[in-house]
This record gives sequence, structure tokens and C-alpha cells, in this order.
Amino acid sequence: MMFDRLLDCSWSNSLLLKMVSLVREFSFIDKVRGREFLDKVFVGMKCANLQDLPSLVYQLLVLGSKGFIKKEVIEGIVMFFGSITGSKTSSIIRQVEGTVLLHLNFAVKQDPSLGQEVMGLVRSDFRAFNHFTVSVLLSVARVRRLGDSSMCILKTAVLTAYRDYKFTKDCKWLPDDLKEGYLENTKVVEKAVLRAVNESSYGREHMVPSILKFAFVLLESVEEGGNKELWNSNDLLGIEDLGIKMLKTLFEVYDMARNEIIEQCKFRILSLKPEQSMPIMRLLGNLIQTYPCPMLEHVSRLKELLDYFTFMHGKVAAYLVTALLPLFKFSHDLQDYTILVMRKAMFRREETVRIAATSGLIDLILAEKQSKRDGPLSFQDSSSQASCSQQAEMPCSLGQGLFQELSGLLQRCLYQQAKVKELMYHGLVKLVLMDPSSAGSIFDFLLPHFLCFFGEDTEVQLKIRSCVKAESGKVAIEEPLDCLLSCVSWILLLQPPGKTGVSGSAWACLGFSLSQDNEVGRNLSGESFYSAFLKIRKFLTNQNLEGVLGKIENAGSKHLEEENSKCCALILSGIIEVVLNTIGNEMEKTTEIRKVDLEKEIIGLLDLHHSLDKYTCTSRQSNGIRKGNLLSAPHDTPNIMDSGHTKVTKGRIPYLSTSSIYQLLQTALKLYNTDCSNSIGAYQNCSQSSSGNSSKCGSKIISFVLNAFLRNAKSLPVMEKEDPLMTLIYGDIKMLGPQLLKLIFLLKSLTKSVTDHNKKEAKGKKEVEDQRELFHLAFVCLKELIIVSLCSPNLTGMLEDMVSVSTFQCSGSDDECEAATRIDDQHVRGKELFVTKILKPLFSELLALTFFGEVEVICDMIFMIGKKLPCKWKNIHGAWAIRVCKSGGIRNSKVAKAVVMLAISLSSPPNDLALAQDIAAELLKVAGSEMVDPIEMSELYPLVNHSTSSAISSCVLQLIEAILVDMDWATKKLRTFALVTQKNTHPNENGEHASGLAFEESIYSMAEEVMKVLSFFVLMTVKDTQAEHLLKLAARFYKHLAQMSKLRIAPKGCKQLLPSLKFQKLVELTCKQLTVPLYNFVMLVQKKQQENPSSKGIIRKIKRENRCIPDLIFQIEDYEKYLIRLSKVSKVNLLRHAKRSTSRDFKILDPKKMISEEDASNHDDPNVVVNELCEVSEDDEGNESEKPLSPKSGNPMAAEDSGSDGEALHSAKRVKRGRVVHDSDDEA
Repeated sequence: MMFDRLLDCSWSNSLLLKMVSLVREFSFIDKVRGREFLDKVFVGMKCANLQDLPSLVYQLLVLGSKGFIKKEVIEGIVMFFGSITGSKTSSIIRQVEGTVLLHLNFAVKQDPSLGQEVMGLVRSDFRAFNHFTVSVLLSVARVRRLGDSSMCILKTAVLTAYRDYKFTKDCKWLPDDLKEGYLENTKVVEKAVLRAVNESSYGREHMVPSILKFAFVLLESVEEGGNKELWNSNDLLGIEDLGIKMLKTLFEVYDMARNEIIEQCKFRILSLKPEQSMPIMRLLGNLIQTYPCPMLEHVSRLKELLDYFTFMHGKVAAYLVTALLPLFKFSHDLQDYTILVMRKAMFRREETVRIAATSGLIDLILAEKQSKRDGPLSFQDSSSQASCSQQAEMPCSLGQGLFQELSGLLQRCLYQQAKVKELMYHGLVKLVLMDPSSAGSIFDFLLPHFLCFFGEDTEVQLKIRSCVKAESGKVAIEEPLDCLLSCVSWILLLQPPGKTGVSGSAWACLGFSLSQDNEVGRNLSGESFYSAFLKIRKFLTNQNLEGVLGKIENAGSKHLEEENSKCCALILSGIIEVVLNTIGNEMEKTTEIRKVDLEKEIIGLLDLHHSLDKYTCTSRQSNGIRKGNLLSAPHDTPNIMDSGHTKVTKGRIPYLSTSSIYQLLQTALKLYNTDCSNSIGAYQNCSQSSSGNSSKCGSKIISFVLNAFLRNAKSLPVMEKEDPLMTLIYGDIKMLGPQLLKLIFLLKSLTKSVTDHNKKEAKGKKEVEDQRELFHLAFVCLKELIIVSLCSPNLTGMLEDMVSVSTFQCSGSDDECEAATRIDDQHVRGKELFVTKILKPLFSELLALTFFGEVEVICDMIFMIGKKLPCKWKNIHGAWAIRVCKSGGIRNSKVAKAVVMLAISLSSPPNDLALAQDIAAELLKVAGSEMVDPIEMSELYPLVNHSTSSAISSCVLQLIEAILVDMDWATKKLRTFALVTQKNTHPNENGEHASGLAFEESIYSMAEEVMKVLSFFVLMTVKDTQAEHLLKLAARFYKHLAQMSKLRIAPKGCKQLLPSLKFQKLVELTCKQLTVPLYNFVMLVQKKQQENPSSKGIIRKIKRENRCIPDLIFQIEDYEKYLIRLSKVSKVNLLRHAKRSTSRDFKILDPKKMISEEDASNHDDPNVVVNELCEVSEDDEGNESEKPLSPKSGNPMAAEDSGSDGEALHSAKRVKRGRVVHDSDDEA
């Protein structure tokens, strides 16, 4: 044929263009020749002139719109331009691509089905995603009918890439090469999107609105508290930064886009939820920081946004002011307007609005100080002066700047809720950190307010009762006096020389180093604060509590009296912590002689602090509140530690700094060492009373220090890194690690001695419990410190510092310890040495001492550190945990569960699930089954015994549940690979077909291992709650199997591939080992329900299980339905071992009859089962075109017994007719 000869010959550029324009006239061309023609065209386009490409594409689009294999036309165009890289990406090719995009846009407007083909291509094959595809979709999005669909496709592609990488990053069973593939896919997506945006100026201006809309769609999709560390560690931008970079590019290049960007920011900030609007706020702050001058043109819109300040969420409102700060140095009008808005906000009733306004005022003052310190571009005097009445309220004039102007407004904060005052006090400390010279002005500002709660001429100087107010039957803390004193103490510490009238010797008593220069003729407020602080310190040392915790006048209620006393005690305990913080700072610089006096003072203050516990811990359910809010004082932490441990508030800044805790910890070690030696000597001499007071004193110190340590460790992660208080309060927290470890070793030795001496004495039980609580608290502190160190790369050296003070020998072999010391990576070496030389020896020793609570915490620490280690070292610790499981019979259920979880989690696949199978097999022996009696303890794993079997079973089931979550994601990915494989789309490009097969084999292997674990559980006798959990897990597992089977069936028009051997093995083992026993398990569950009708909660349990069992049966039958269809189309018998399902409705099965039926069914011909199930499948499908398998079709299943074909068919029909639901014999 002439057309075939044309396809075989070589085409010139001119002939190529002619053929494309003429071929649409050839009506005789079928699809096969059409594909050959398109292949010839796209090969010729690689050598065509760049100027000819737009006309070629135009003719191809005309050809496609005429119905000429439209899909192949679009796919060829997209893949051709998407593959142009390297030196060809010149300005000329970019202009050519711009012209092609205009042609595509015009063609889609004429024929929207062309746009549908582009979206279908990206949806079905992720590898088609490239910069040109992005450009095409952004161009198509300008067509009204396809705008939302195009945006949805782009959003799904980008978010899927990020989520897949995030998932695979920590996925254990996925091979490393596949993980790298997902990382590369994410990088390809980022580069494709950014390239499409960067090249939008080359004749693609019509895409700008689509780019702007898509960028905001990405920002709205950001999950708050996202994964910036994950993206940054792998050179990825992340969703938020990608959207911000796109909009910054548009803002810089297109003036016309700036108005729309700002308008969209304003609209979305006001309309979205707070967590969704925060990325938009960060975008606005980024634009102001990067392009301040262009942003000045949009001040009017920013003012409109500020008008809604009082209606915004508190966090969003506060961040809005922070985002606008860099613009204030260029626009004083905007600064004045912002101050006016915040002034109005201070008069609102809502506490959140007042807090946001106070935060904005502090940030504004700090920004002015920072600007003055950085350079000549400083904030100038604002025209928003305080009113005359507000100025009159000030006792004296302040220094220059915004602090003076806003002092009247800040003074109003002193009459607000307690949270507002706390925020302002912390802000004043930040101000002194930024500008130490402002300390005098702040003292003048605070002194009149402070004197309202401090009486210089009275016996009791602190008017704590004035800080508490009762209204509407509730007690509220109105003045956080402890926070005020903390603010004052820090400012005194940060005060530079030459700014106070207090002598240097006097300040030395408080640890403050100040000069003796006095300002003549002026009684400085700093001196008044110093004098008051000394009196308070003396007052607390004398423990004169009379009248401080008295009754509320005219309270009229005992409950209010208790609440009042509790709130006063909380404030007083906070003040004690402030004083202790001052003493801790003083101990850094004082002499040894002075330290002895300070130690005595510390002991007295801690006795007072301990005596307040009877007020703060009496009513745990009471609502001591700070002006209508739940009290969350940093000292509201009981010393008594329960199994759940202390509930520590993370939001508040602690009063004790890291350096003070360090000094107190050293003091505690010193005193406790003495107590330890005295106590041990007393125990040896059987005279416990001589050391009782010393031991009590040491316990109080240790308890206080550890609770303060725990509060600091828990509050550190929630502090912003840019917060000036971060360094002041927390400092170098890693110096606490070695001291804490020394304390743990000391407590261990003393706890052991106390336990050995008092284990038979009733009088010593309380002391033993106190020692154990302190010991446990120390381990919890260590765990929190490990969490902090793992989150901060700067603290990795702390682990090696802690190893240096260890008194243990290496728990493993010498080779293991030597190998750990030779690790080059400092981060890995520190973690490995800490686990090997400290945690493992502690585990062994404490397990022998039956300190199970501490052992459980150690397991948690090993697990947290082990997850951060490379695979080699992780497996070593997993093998150690397995040896623990085999070595001794642990009877504590919590420890056993922790060890099993450690062993499985730190073992690499497939060893983790193999271990889970071994443990499940031993659980079957210990728990027993319907036919086998249970045993007391496993021989292979003595850890599995009657005391621990239930906890270990729940642990293994939780592991399976986590793997099923992975399988849910994996089946979705498998669908993508299946489409590519079945449709033969680019099968060998970059080895991606091989990666798809590897991914598929990994899923089948994982599913097989999960099936084996579940097969042991369905045989054993389990508790009712675990039985329900197991039924749910089995239903989810069969649901995933059904999806896998469905994906193996080729769509119409595609070649059917044979099921892989791995898949066939999975199906066979599932039918034999899980499906058949699972039916028996369900029968036993129902039988147990009938035998115990009067047990407690049986009705509720039956209702739950009656929902689980039908869902399980449906999932099994759905899975077998797809197996039937796959068997028919692939000619492979996948149901040789399938169990024949029976009608379950309206019928109670007799167990004996069921067993006899199963025995009889074992002799049935498998062809009967297959044909029967095929007929049922056809009835379910309705309009299916497939026919039942028969020997004539060449089916190997039917060929096994061709002689019994007719009998099998009649038997299947009889069984099908017999499935009509009848009343049972008992009902007849």
C-alpha cells in the first residue's frame, strides 16, 4: 500500500510538515497505522527546525481534534517538549514553547476533550509530570470549564509527591533504592513547577493568574506544624516554601500580579481557619522582608487588614504585627496606624485580643531597639502620643523612644488579666536584653504597681491575698506576683554598671555585679527593688507564713477558702523559685565560705516550698484560675510521681534557668552524697533515726531539682528559637546531662541499700517508696533530656559527655564497644556509645533489682535513639533485645511488652515480621487453642508466659495494625504501577518498570508475612477485646488483598498478564493458613457468646462483634470474587485451596455438623468450588461478559478432570439453588 511505503521512507522537514497537514484527509488510516504515523512524526520532530515546531504542533492538534487517536497526539506533544533539556533550553526554545502553549490553549477552548486528555495523562502516569506538563495544565486552567479540574490535578500531583516521600522516609519494608526514587520524584516535581513559573515570562503571560491561584492552593494545603526539618535535610523546599517562592517570583517579575497577591493574602487571612491562614501570614512577612519598597505601594490594603485585628484569631493577629515590623522603618504612617489599632484592641473584652495587642506592642518596641542597634535607619518618634490622662499616670518621665510613647498604653496592661501581665513582664525582660540601658526606665514603670503588693512597714511584706480575687463563686489569680518578681530579678541581673544607686557589695549578695556610681539627687527605683527583694528573701527564710495564706474576707464558703489558699500558695511557691534562681546565679560567682550559707538558705526555702504542697495538692480537681483561665503555673507540679508521671505545662516560661538548676543540682549531689554515706552507715548500725532528718532534707532537694529540670526540658521544645529568652533561660542545657547521670547513679546505690534494709520493715516502706519515686523521676528527666538532644543537632555532644561519667563497663562484647568508638560520625558515635555503655548496663542491673518502671523508661530511650541510628547499629540493638527475650522469664507485662516492641521495631525487614511470627507461635503455645492445652511458659522465649501473654499479644497486634496502614498506602501506589504496566506506558524508561516490579514483590512479601502472623492468632484462645481487634484487622487485611487481586485484572483492551509466582504463593498460603481457620475462629467467637449470655457487657460486645463479623465475611468474599475473575482471565487456578463459603443469615450453625461438613468438603473436586464461585461471581457482577471456565476453553483448572465436567456443573447448580435462604429446622 502507498501509505505503508510512505511510512518506510525517510522524510525531510518540509515533507514532515506536509504529511501532518494532509494525513487528516486520509480516511482509510486505522489506529495501528495512525500510531505508526505519529511515531514517525515525533521522531522527525527531533531533527526539525525550531521555527517549524509551532506549526507542526498546530497541525497535530487539528488532527487530534478531528478524532485522530487524540490521546497519542497529546501524549506525544507533552513528552516531546518535556524531554528537551540541557543546551536546548535556550531563549529560542522557550519562546517556541510559549507559542506552542498558546496553540494548545486555543485548541482546548475549541475542543475541551484535548484538555481532558492532558489531565488524564498526568493522572494515570506520574512520569509524564514535567515542566511542560505543568505549563500546559496552568494554561488549560485558563479555560473556564477545565480550571478547577486542572488545579486539582496539579495539586494532587504535588501533594502526592511530598506525602509519598514523607511516608517512605521512615518506611521499614521499602528498599532503599525505592526510597531514593521517591526522593528524586519529589525533586523532579519541585524543579518542574519552579521552571514552569520561571519561564512564564517567555510568551506565557496568560498563565500568570493560574500560577497565582495554584500557589495559594498549595499554601492552603500546608499542614500546621509541618515538616520543615524533613524537607531541609534533603534539599527540598517543602509545600509552603514552594508556594512562597512561586508567589515571590510573580511579585518580582510582574507588576500586574502584585495587587492581586496582596488582595488574595488579605482575603484568605480573613476567611480561612487560623491554622490555614498562618502560611499566608508567613508569605506576607516574607514579601515585606524581601521587597519593602514595592510593598509601600500597598499600605492602604495593609491598613484594611489591620482594621480586622480585633476579629482575628489571637495567634494570627499577633503574627500580623510581627510581619509588618520591617515596613515601619519606611512608613511611619503605617506604624502610627498599627499603634492606634492596638490601642483600640486593649479596650476589647476578649482576652485573646488583649494578649495579641500586648504582644504587638512589645514586638514594636523591640523592633525599634533592634533598628537603633543595627544602624542609622531607625524608628523615629511616632505621632501616636499617649493621651494626657495616660501621661499623667506615669510617675516620672521615661527615656526616649517608643517605650516612652507607649508607656501609658502599657500601663493599662497592668490592669488586665493575669496572662496579659505575664506577657508584658516577659516582654520587658526581652527589652532589657535588647537594650540594657532601658532598665532604669522599666524600674520606674513597675515600681508603683509593685508597691501595691509589697508593704515596707508591715510585718508581712507580701500582700499575696491582694493578688487573688473571688468573683461569681470562683477564685482567680489577678496579679501574677511571682512573674513580676521574676521579671525584676532578671532585669537586676542584666543591669549594666553605672545605672543604679546600689553599692556593688550590696548587689553581690544577690549575685548582681554593679558599679557604685550613683545618680546624685535621685532615689532610683532599682534601689527600691533591691531593698524589697532583700526583705522578701529574708521574709521567706524566716518562714513567717502567718496571715499570708489566711481566709478570704466574707468568703462564706469553705470551698472558696481552700481555693484562695491554694492560689496564694501557688504564687508563694513561684516566688520561692524566683529567689532560688537568684541564689543559683549567685553561687556561680561566690566563695566557698559563702556557698555554705547559701546552701543553708536553700534548704530553708525548700522546706517552705515543700510545706506549701498541702495547699497546692489538696484539691487536684479545683480550678485555680488566672482571671478566668485555668492556672498553669510552672510550679504546679506535684512531687508525687505516678505511673503516668507529672503533668507539666509546656506553655509557660520556667522561673529557674539552666545555670541555676545546674548549681542546685551540684548542691544536691554534694548534700545527698553526705546523706547517702550517713544513711548507709546508719543502716549498718541499725540506727535509722540518726540519719532520718538528713535523708529527708536530701530528698526534698532532689525532688525539687528534678521537677524543675523536668519543667525546663518539657518547655524547651515549644520555645521559639528566635526568642531572646531562649538563651537567657535555657542557656547550655547539655551541661545538665552529666550531672543528672551522676545523680541517677547515686540514687541507684542509695535506693538499692534502702530497699535491702527495709524490705521487711513496715516503717521503712514509706522511705522506700520515696526513694523509688525520686529514682523514677530521675529517669523520666533523663528521657526528656534525650528527646531534646535528638531534636537538636547542637546537643549531640551531650551524650558523649554523659558517657564519660559512666561507671559501667560495656554491656556487649569488647568488639562491639571498640567498633562504636571507631565510628567517624560524631552524631552516630555519641548515640551508640550512650546506648551501649549506659542504657544497656542500667537495663540489666535494674531488671535484676525488679525496678520495672525504670526498665520501661530505659526501653523507651533505647527505642528513641535506635530509630535515629543507621541500619547496621539498629540491628545490633534489635539482636540484643531478642537475646533478652530468650534469656530470662520476665513476669512484668509492661516490661515484656516494651522489650518485644524494642526487638521487633529495631529489627530490619523481613527479620521483624519473622520475629513476630516466632513470638506469635509461642503465644499460641502459652495461650492454647480449642484442641491444645496451654503451657505455663515458652521454652524458646521465656518472656512469653501466662503473666505477659496478653500484653505481648496486644503489642504484636498493634504492630500488624501499623503495617496495615502501610499496606493501605502501598495498594494505592500499586494501582499506579499496575496502570503503567498493563498499558505498557514507557515500560523500560530509566528502569522504572523494574522498580515497579520490585515494589510489587515487596508488597506481596510483606502481605505474606502479615498473613502468617495472623494465622497464629486465629488458632489461639484470646480475650474478647483482642478477638474483636483481630476480626477488624483481618477484615482490613482481606480488603487490601481484594484490591491487590483487582489490580491484577487487566482493563478492557489491555493484555492480561499472568499473576506472578509471589502473588500465587500469597493466595495459596492465605487460603490454606488463614481463611479456613478464620471461619472456625468466627464460629468459636459466636459459640462463646451463646455460652455466656449473662456475662457483664455481653449485649454491647455482641453488638460490636455483630458489626465486625459481617464486614469480615464480606471482605473475604469480595477478595475471592476477584480471585475468581482473575483465574478466569489468566487461566491460572488460584482457588485450589479456597474454602466454600456458606449462607450465614438466619441460621445458627451446629459445631458438630460444621466439622462433619468440613470433612466432607475436603474431598470435593476443586473444579466444583471454582465453577460454583464463578457462577456466584457472575450473579454479583450482573452484566459481566465472562463465561464459566470449561475444558473446551483450554483452562488447566478444568483440564484436571475433564471427564467429570458435566457432573461438576450440575453439582454447582444444585449448590447454587440450595443457597436460597430457608428457615432452619428448629423454626419449621
